[in-house]
Amino acid sequence: MADHAPSVALDAVLKPSCDLPEDTLKIRGYDFNQGVDLQAVLKSYITTGFQASSLGLAIEEINLMIEKRLEPVEEDEGTEGIQLDEYHSKSGCTIFLGYTSNLISSGIRESIRYLVEHKMVDVVVSTAGGIEEDFIKCLGHTYLGDFNISGKELRMRGINRLGNLLVPNDNYCKFEDWVTPILDQMVLEQSTEGTHWTPSKMIHRLGKEINNPDSVYYWAYKNNIPVFSPALTDGSLGDMIYFHSYKNPGLVLDIVEDIRRINSHSVFAKRTGMIILGGGVVKHHICNANLMRNGADHAVFVNTGQEFDGSDSGARPDEAVSWGKVKMDAKPVKVYADVSLVFPLIVAQTFALHADKLTAGKLTAGKKTD
Repeated sequence: MADHAPSVALDAVLKPSCDLPEDTLKIRGYDFNQGVDLQAVLKSYITTGFQASSLGLAIEEINLMIEKRLEPVEEDEGTEGIQLDEYHSKSGCTIFLGYTSNLISSGIRESIRYLVEHKMVDVVVSTAGGIEEDFIKCLGHTYLGDFNISGKELRMRGINRLGNLLVPNDNYCKFEDWVTPILDQMVLEQSTEGTHWTPSKMIHRLGKEINNPDSVYYWAYKNNIPVFSPALTDGSLGDMIYFHSYKNPGLVLDIVEDIRRINSHSVFAKRTGMIILGGGVVKHHICNANLMRNGADHAVFVNTGQEFDGSDSGARPDEAVSWGKVKMDAKPVKVYADVSLVFPLIVAQTFALHADKLTAGKLTAGKKTD
């Protein structure tokens, strides 16, 4: 008895394994003995494990969206008896891109602008801050600060803190000076020409008026990419509309037309892909539009939200499957990460890598509508 370990312990510790499927990936990271090759480092993520592998799977899923997007759509495919309009994309996969306002405030704005500038996405959704901060950054700079600067001291100095970013309040005063005459003109066109304004039409108009190639929405205007913001008044732009309503009342923004418009982009697409950076209204608005087609074919979520509190922001893609917002046979991916860390890497390994194919035969600016 003393010469043998207890059988219960032996059985527990030395339990034999079943064979894993032959195609199961083996964990191996990048070997820097091969030199510094950033492309190879990123390719190794998928076999690194943890969120590196999730990032690798997200890159694969977006590359699949791009592959499907490049497939031509026959003009009569799925359109029998339907009058063709803006909703019937000529690409094989309609890509919805959503992001929260903090990302426009950050340097991720330049990655987003690149995608819109080169018409690599089809539909954009953002929050009010994600709209206004793009224009505000054309009028004044955002600066790097620190997460720990005293809020009281900053308030006394007229400096707003967004994480570790600093935004002088003068930027918002400049924004009011810029946007107020445009609001005046919108009211005039509404009353004299019968213009029917919606949040997406307003964003389109502001993109035209900013006339600055640093702006995401300048390029959305130039390339006629619709930008939806169902909570457009929930920010500085809402403040400006509020103040303006006392000086020159009467502006009406119709959200009903916009919900029909974004849903139609989903319903009449051959395939759809969702790339959603962050959570909240942008995540649900895109997912809910894809419910109208019984789910997106492809989905990548990047955020730090957790699902234990029942929030939509933190929900894993499988929850969206249960609602019919992602197809049951899809292979959606969630990356638990700060978007500012990983999205430039994602763009580098997807859209930028395939830029020649994605921009082949395209004009820099698409058909414009006022």
